[in-house]
Amino acid sequence: MNYTELAAELLRGMFALSKSRPHKQVNRSMQGEPLVLQYIALQEGAVLPSEISSTMGISSARIAATLNSLESKGLITRRIDLSDRRRILVDLTPDGRVQAEKHYQMVLKNVAGMLSALGEHDAKEYVRIVGRLSTIIANNNCK
Repeated sequence: MNYTELAAELLRGMFALSKSRPHKQVNRSMQGEPLVLQYIALQEGAVLPSEISSTMGISSARIAATLNSLESKGLITRRIDLSDRRRILVDLTPDGRVQAEKHYQMVLKNVAGMLSALGEHDAKEYVRIVGRLSTIIANNNCK
């Protein structure tokens, strides 16, 4: 099997897919403020900005700017950690939770629509393969 030719075919398909409206909406949800809101929403309580930065691979300066913006919009709160006054804890406001959930439902609808267009068998295979690739990448087994 020629993996270079297969990779070129995959890249062509990914390029065409990247221009589609549902895919663009999903991509936008996986960056910036929506991604930070979603990350905080999935945690079981307040989080540290450094935790967001390291988990998401985003610079601390970018996280600080994003948190400033989210705070000015009333979507998050920041407070001093009473157990260690040097740390700042970030949590969602009720409006932030509503916004995160609304955004998640929109993305979920778009992805479900794309998977539905594939059909049951291909959709399950796609999800399986993406899961396998994410495991391989997480274990640094990708060359």
